[in-house]
Amino acid sequence: MGHREDLLAAAGKLISEKGYARITARDLVAESGTNLASIGYHFGSKEALLNAAIFDAFSDWTTYLANTAMTAQVNSPHERAVITWAAMLNDFHDQQPLLVAVAEALAQAERTPELRHQFAEQYRAIRSRVAGYVAEAVDGLSAEDPRTAAIASFMIAVCDGFAMQWLIDADNTPSPAELINGLTLLFDSVGRDSG
Repeated sequence: MGHREDLLAAAGKLISEKGYARITARDLVAESGTNLASIGYHFGSKEALLNAAIFDAFSDWTTYLANTAMTAQVNSPHERAVITWAAMLNDFHDQQPLLVAVAEALAQAERTPELRHQFAEQYRAIRSRVAGYVAEAVDGLSAEDPRTAAIASFMIAVCDGFAMQWLIDADNTPSPAELINGLTLLFDSVGRDSG
């Protein structure tokens, strides 16, 4: 691996061990076996490196959730969405360091235009990927249809919202089974009401 990949691997490891806010540039250099100049050369700043590592981890998690949803034997797009959210809820404990890092990074991005821009770019990339999955799951929609992007944004908002609820109050965040039961009831009643 080159210095860029070494730094990303080190950032991912340190995020899971120390959290976002406590990592120093020297920590990254020591863990990666690189040098301080490499951080600036490849990423521009320590924060940009950490955010790139967060994005890589979220991209991997998105792939896992999408594979779970897209390979499920279900009859409708809303069942696929419920399976995605249930898998996400089930995985929060393993993803806790990543979720905490995102919360810490977002708080800093509010006051740092460069980081805000980087997060916006990352959200656009994730939204585009999720829109592709939505288009694949819903007959008659293309990935370019604005409705597809709106559905993708909604899916991401639900994931982000559940993540924040779980970080603050894990004991009262619905379990995957509770979510499936509740949403099945909701979708069944909507189906009955619409005839």
